[in-house]
Amino acid sequence: MEIQEVDVFVAPDGTVQLQVRGVMGGNCLSLSKGLEQLLGGEISSREMTPEADADDQGIGWQVDDTQIIGGMG
Repeated sequence: MEIQEVDVFVAPDGTVQLQVRGVMGGNCLSLSKGLEQLLGGEISSREMTPEADADDQGIGWQVDDTQIIGGMG
């Protein structure tokens, strides 16, 4: 079983980027749902990673330019 990872990148302007790796199918959305709720922002876009096309690599996704609203500051 491949290691499941969620990388979180926070830019100085408060935008957040999440990247999920090592997760098959729609499970990537389930894995990150709680984190998205904690961040409290709106998801401006989702982008499938190149690994999404490779059956043995799993599916990942990336959320770009999610603004943190409220907390963390």
